[in-house]
Amino acid sequence: MDLNKEKFNAYDLVEIVKILRSPGGCPWDKEQTHESIRKDFIEEVYEAIEAIDEKSPEHLREELGDVLLQVVFHCVLETEKGSFNFDDVADEVCRKMIIRHPHVFGDISVDNTDQVLKNWDAIKMQTKSQKTSGQAMDSVSKALPSLMRAEKLIKKAKRNGISFDDREELCDEIISRAERIKSLNDPADAEKEIGSVLFSVVKLSGQMKTDCERSLYDTCDEFISDFKEYEKAASESGINIQDSDTEVTNQLWKEISKSHKLEEN
Repeated sequence: MDLNKEKFNAYDLVEIVKILRSPGGCPWDKEQTHESIRKDFIEEVYEAIEAIDEKSPEHLREELGDVLLQVVFHCVLETEKGSFNFDDVADEVCRKMIIRHPHVFGDISVDNTDQVLKNWDAIKMQTKSQKTSGQAMDSVSKALPSLMRAEKLIKKAKRNGISFDDREELCDEIISRAERIKSLNDPADAEKEIGSVLFSVVKLSGQMKTDCERSLYDTCDEFISDFKEYEKAASESGINIQDSDTEVTNQLWKEISKSHKLEEN
């Protein structure tokens, strides 16, 4: 392999991973399996998402490279077993995209995005030998973050005749379920009811055409900002937030939260 070439490509990356896993390669890389680098794959995807949020092309380019490395690594692991290789993966996804876009590569006509999505679902069910929409729901990955999984399930339900469009009804549903939690003492019962509240919130998010995952993402950032302000206020008041009485620290936190609410209003 020419290590001094002017520009490397995806096939060079495949070759690099093969060399790393060869007898004279890297001890760490040779030990890895699909399972051992599973979390690395997840982390790299999230870092790519963070680069998207930052709107940084340079950071995104770097992180997409790390994601591609994960794809190539898993492909090489299967190539070693004789199962499939990088070209097989590319071939399969190309065929999938052609089949699922008959309005571009075939003779089907569509007028809007809704029709595209409806066709996509129908073709996906057909190619995966799914006979019911319930089976299609089963195929939504359980490894997804639960808010994202709930959002996808609700969208599929909407495309199959279920309406979640009454905003007032959805708000009442959330309030009613939240009220029930007040009287629950069993953690298992509370867990189930909290799940129902969260699912109802996702339905409301869909009705209002917002991204519930993004909403929580932004709120987490706001929480961190509030916490830093609380931490600073505690330091200026000589309060040790780790060792002080919780009544003192909670009162300080409430004051910070209250001031922010007043600013919002």
